[in-house]
Amino acid sequence: MNTRIASLCLFATSALLVAAPAQANQLRMMTGPQGGSWIPLGGQLKDMWEKSIPGLSVQAAPGAGIANARAVDEGKADVGFGNSISTVDGVAGRPPFPKATTNVCNLATLYPQYYQLVANADSGISKVADMKGKAITTQQRGNTGELITRQLLEVNGITYNDVKVSFVGYTDSVNQMKDGHASAFGLGTQIPAGTIMDLAASRDIVMIDQSDSYEKIRKLNPGYTLRTIPKGTYPKQDKDVQVIAYATHLFVSCKLPEDQVYAMAKAIAANTQLMATVAKDIGALTPAGMAEDIGVPFHPGAAKFYKESGVTVKTN
Repeated sequence: MNTRIASLCLFATSALLVAAPAQANQLRMMTGPQGGSWIPLGGQLKDMWEKSIPGLSVQAAPGAGIANARAVDEGKADVGFGNSISTVDGVAGRPPFPKATTNVCNLATLYPQYYQLVANADSGISKVADMKGKAITTQQRGNTGELITRQLLEVNGITYNDVKVSFVGYTDSVNQMKDGHASAFGLGTQIPAGTIMDLAASRDIVMIDQSDSYEKIRKLNPGYTLRTIPKGTYPKQDKDVQVIAYATHLFVSCKLPEDQVYAMAKAIAANTQLMATVAKDIGALTPAGMAEDIGVPFHPGAAKFYKESGVTVKTN
């Protein structure tokens, strides 16, 4: 073999070695903010996917629903946790997305999310309109919880200029509530939320009912639903509370290999009881539930798994 041919062979082999990890053997996953359930769920997904897909390495990093969708769309990540309402906004090209996402494909719906608005019992806040002029705290910009906070205020005639607002993580929000620097805290997560349980252990709180805002906020995004947080979910919660809700799901880059995404969906379905240790609603999850139509087209690999399970879904 002459030198030129040997060099060409070496170049071709090197190119294959470089390309393989980026396309098939390494997965960049965006999870959620510190203190939320998406980080531990991401850890479980990393373990199960690496065990079920030979040679796969998953790198997990904190993220947020809106930011995750943009990262996957722009090729900066391969898989992300998302919230149905914000991912649908991305597909449609509605704000806060600068343009329609074209590289975001649905993988699986996981469980319902509840937008929870709690106030210190001595704050004088019993409804959303009472927050005008108050100090409040919510998640960082780019989080779905922050978007809902802004929209909920908006449909009640309040802007961020009418309140003193902090955009921080769950832990800092709870600390602000505990020391009285904030009167209300809005976040989107499962129930019961560990951060709210932490707050309730230190201060008396009230859960704010949002049913009077539902029809108005649904006009901003038809993906919103109304769910009930049953009485007794939190200490001293003596009645059911209705709140704005949506779905947590997983999406992937539409460019991922079909067989890889098929294996990812199959692994989730086989490990629902494990994931239920972090998010209990996942314990009742079935392939049909994973395949719920939330307005985001499915990746062909996920669609193949669901078809084998007796469910037909929409793809791009």
